[in-house]
Amino acid sequence: MDWLDEVKWDAQGLVPVIAQEASTGDVLMFAWMDRAALRKTAELGRAVYFSRSRGKLWFKGEESGHVQQVHEIRMDCDNDVLLLKVTQQGHEPSIACHTGRHSCFFQLYRDGAWQSVEPVLKDPSTIYTS
Repeated sequence: MDWLDEVKWDAQGLVPVIAQEASTGDVLMFAWMDRAALRKTAELGRAVYFSRSRGKLWFKGEESGHVQQVHEIRMDCDNDVLLLKVTQQGHEPSIACHTGRHSCFFQLYRDGAWQSVEPVLKDPSTIYTS
């Protein structure tokens, strides 16, 4: 049996993936993988996701330079969610979010409203050319 067959793929052939910074435990982002993305990630030791909006593989950092080196690939008890333990590269301090922040989870619900609680580390207009 192929190790990829043990993953419970959804109806679109995707599985949700959480990227966690190996050194701090910070949850950096959420994305999706298809079989090809997971195979490439395992082969390269670099995060490769499936972009639903573009309908193709997305090599994290291909435009921004914010590459994720993958140390571990873990699967949950139901085999339907993956966790990547990564080192976020390309900027110090590390940036994983397209908004120029360390983590995509920068909005905190407090006092009846969402509040941004992490600073922008780099202006996104200087990160992305398109």
